[in-house]
Amino acid sequence: MARLDDIPEPTRTAVANIPCPAFESTPFVAGPALSERRVAIVSSAALIRRGDKPFPFGSGEYRAVLGTWDNADILMTHVSINHDRSGFQRDLNVIYPIDRLRDLAAERIIGSVADTHYTVMGSTDPAAMVEAADAIAAAMHADNVNAVVLAPV
Repeated sequence: MARLDDIPEPTRTAVANIPCPAFESTPFVAGPALSERRVAIVSSAALIRRGDKPFPFGSGEYRAVLGTWDNADILMTHVSINHDRSGFQRDLNVIYPIDRLRDLAAERIIGSVADTHYTVMGSTDPAAMVEAADAIAAAMHADNVNAVVLAPV
């Protein structure tokens, strides 16, 4: 993840000026023990399956990432020139820690891994992502997901 000071202009100013929504309350929900939680991943790496259409620049859409996909078929279409891809090129788990979640489930540290995970395009205006965020939350709720790993790029 790039530091704001490392991002060249005019991108730095554009990112710094994106309004951040204010919320009247800070929600907190107690849940089951970690060993009983169903965990999903939300990545901002704009992941696609090889052959699928890449995310457009600034897209507010989301895509489902099926847990059955072969790791070798998962591509990152995040367009930022400020993102160092070398870690991802060595290990998908840097931006989509699916293998680590499977390890944790096998060790019974977490209850289970969701069948479906989600991805968005990072560095997108949050106002353009409200519909996608609501849809992701509804899909995870329907799948009984009660814990999320946020994997930002």
